Amino acid sequence: MGSGVKVEKGSERKVLIPAVALSPAHDGREKKYGSKLSSTLRPGTSASSVESHKAKRKARPSGRVVKKLTIAIDGPSGAGKSTVARSLAERLGYVYIDTGAMYRSLALATQKRGISPEDEGILTQLASSIHIRFVPGRGQTRVYSDREDITEAIRTPEISRLASSISKQRGVREALVQMQREMGKKGGVVLEGRDIGTVVFPDADVKFYLDAESDERARRRYDEMVEKGLKVDFKETLEELSHRDHNDMHRVHSPLRKADDALFIDSTHRSVEEVVKEMVRVVKKKTMRHS
Repeated sequence: MGSGVKVEKGSERKVLIPAVALSPAHDGREKKYGSKLSSTLRPGTSASSVESHKAKRKARPSGRVVKKLTIAIDGPSGAGKSTVARSLAERLGYVYIDTGAMYRSLALATQKRGISPEDEGILTQLASSIHIRFVPGRGQTRVYSDREDITEAIRTPEISRLASSISKQRGVREALVQMQREMGKKGGVVLEGRDIGTVVFPDADVKFYLDAESDERARRRYDEMVEKGLKVDFKETLEELSHRDHNDMHRVHSPLRKADDALFIDSTHRSVEEVVKEMVRVVKKKTMRHS
């Protein structure tokens, strides 16, 4: 089976407005009132200049084409990237791509097959053949792997640790990065992860680096786990987050770092709405430049 990642969008309706030709009645009215129209011309204005003006107006485009951008959001675990990226994509009418979920999906598949996280060869083969689908839903994007809904299964601390471990393998990253580039090459996407603006899309139209203090990030992750009914300890959550940060920032291939041209946003004392509003302002300015 070939590799593939599929993003499902909602259906779009197109309304076609047929062109309406002038009937003889219209022509008659134009002839009937032609003298009246001519009498209202400003002194020195010829009928030919009026016709020229009409022709220029008809030649103008009916509307401008707005380019859909590629937006990259990077940052450490617990910074709020997924929540912010999803909200931003909804606000802009873009597709949200959770690249972290792709590594988690691979980690789950690795666990089920009993593959060692150090076996780069087998992991690369698996990464090149895995099928992942993102299906937009109410308030959450569902993640499917080979028809199985794994949205909840990939959010456990164990899978998080395994995802961090296998993401260090160069072959794995190359396979998944290729998928991500294919998904975002046409624009109109919001991708979040740890190397989107530096490796996956170094030429992304807009880049953000979202961060927060470690205690705040750990609290968010802890609350998320508790809300899902998982038994977790805050101290262990903080230690796990620190370990993940170290792995992500010091791995040989595609380490986590802020792109030079990325806008840094500290979300420690800011709500999701505040962060998204700032991002929307930046994106709108960029969109106007591309129009």
